[in-house]
Amino acid sequence: MEKIRAFIKKNPGFCVFSLLALAVIAVAVFAPVLATHDPNEAVLANAVQPPSAEHWFGTDRMGRDLFSRVLYGARTSLTASLSLVGIIMVAGTFLGIVAGYFGGVLDAVIMRISDMMISFPGMVLAIAVAGIMGANLANAVIAIAIVSWTKYARLARSLVLKIRSRDYIAAARVTGSKTSHILWQYMLPNALPTILITGATDIGTMMLEIAGLSFLGFGAQSPTAEWGLMLNEGRAYMTAAPWLMVFPGLAIFITVVVFNLLGGSLRDVLDPRNE
Repeated sequence: MEKIRAFIKKNPGFCVFSLLALAVIAVAVFAPVLATHDPNEAVLANAVQPPSAEHWFGTDRMGRDLFSRVLYGARTSLTASLSLVGIIMVAGTFLGIVAGYFGGVLDAVIMRISDMMISFPGMVLAIAVAGIMGANLANAVIAIAIVSWTKYARLARSLVLKIRSRDYIAAARVTGSKTSHILWQYMLPNALPTILITGATDIGTMMLEIAGLSFLGFGAQSPTAEWGLMLNEGRAYMTAAPWLMVFPGLAIFITVVVFNLLGGSLRDVLDPRNE
């Protein structure tokens, strides 16, 4: 208990933002309990109603309860964002560590592919890939993953290059340690803190990119409750029914800010200079 209190006292920002992030995740997990209506139940007689005691956030053009759809949208958006960050973090880190450790042709091939991906505007390339694969949320996640893994690969490679020639790596080789053991016990632990900080910060960024694809029609499709799609559906009513864009937009804003601040505070926690 004393260690927990000391940690909280030393890292109050991280604790606060962790609680806020857990609150956002809890809203997504318990959306069926918190929702006041079926998010996909369309009642055309109640279409485009303003916020009221019956419908706290109003209703959309199909008469669906916006509050319930925003809650369920947290499920969709968070699941997609966390899945995307997990995919690009694992794939990019693996490729970066392999490229940095082995070097040579393998390093050249991985880095040239990375350079090729970086040479294109990320969102434009993601739109092209999503358009070719078909418009749905899973394909949007894959499309963004294809163009976003390069950051983690280059970051992991640069970290591995710093320690590849260290004495303890040479000692591990001399004593007969297997390559897999060196990668797992030495390379990955050195790269992991920076990778985790980048991943935590990227959750908000990836959520914005997924919402952007859905807004443009290349991501989630109706009747899925997803924040970017909800913004797209509400833009035709921007002046007549602003709540259709205000509440999904606020949900995106709050979630992105929380996870960005969490990433920043995590950097302070993992920074060895704070020990």
